Amino acid sequence: MTDEQDDFGLTEETEGAPGDEFEEIDVRDTEADRIARTKDREFAEFRKRLKDTEQFKLDDGAFDDATYAAIYKLVEDDHVGAMGGPISTGKEANVYEALDGEGGDVALKVYRINASNFQQMREYLEGDPRFEGLRGDKKAVVLSWTRKEFSNLRRAKAAGVRVPEPLAVQRNVLVMELIGREGDAAPTLSDVDVENPQMAYEVVREYVRRLYDAGLVHGDLSEYNVVVYEGELVVIDVGQAVTIHHPNSEDFLERDCRNVANFFARQGAEDADPDDLLAYVHEHANPRAEADTAAGARDGTEATEQGSDTDDA
Repeated sequence: MTDEQDDFGLTEETEGAPGDEFEEIDVRDTEADRIARTKDREFAEFRKRLKDTEQFKLDDGAFDDATYAAIYKLVEDDHVGAMGGPISTGKEANVYEALDGEGGDVALKVYRINASNFQQMREYLEGDPRFEGLRGDKKAVVLSWTRKEFSNLRRAKAAGVRVPEPLAVQRNVLVMELIGREGDAAPTLSDVDVENPQMAYEVVREYVRRLYDAGLVHGDLSEYNVVVYEGELVVIDVGQAVTIHHPNSEDFLERDCRNVANFFARQGAEDADPDDLLAYVHEHANPRAEADTAAGARDGTEATEQGSDTDDA
């Protein structure tokens, strides 16, 4: 690893290969669902405050009572203390600036239960051993997707890939590290002039290798899913990442390699080539075999929502 790579914040590889291909993710009713059903006085008051006051100011007609209840539970547990404006909006989810219970900056990603592309979500979930027997309704798909992103972030971080640190998850709401500053979202690679494309390419190439070594393929890696923040390259949007045991994982890896290499070749990186990148990953990564995994042993996924022992998702 070069000193230049260290300047880009490429962390040293951690011991062992993190991740668990067989984490069982339970999408039965959560505490948020129960709160929403009871609609007790405190929750009713909180829901009004969440929609109407300056502290939270979250007015989105697409959010159902259970989503507000999920945020309510995160507030109760000090993962969220105040809401800011949206960082990004999309068909499936919005990302908001927020403060945690101690006033620190965090990001809140809220998936819509009625996501327009939930069938596309299913394509990434089906074939993933973590989601065998997944029901076909939108709620089950979106809640599984949210848990999957939380788990993938944990695994990627443990593998030494710079990603937003996952902090808590409740139903369809994910709390994670804010990449950027309040009111100033970090730009993607597509929005900046890459000063040293060769060095940046080597960093992203290492990220692809480390993900594969951890048994993951990003599945949508490109210049639009890597942001630049304080001299680091940060990989985002890992919800669609699949394990290497997914039937389409090799196709996804080839696509990631093609997107990454072609972008950096256009920027002037001398050795950026899709076939060479794919060969590099296969040659230098050593993912653990499917039979050599123990549930929860390598990325702490036995601790599910909000880092607790609860199994609901």
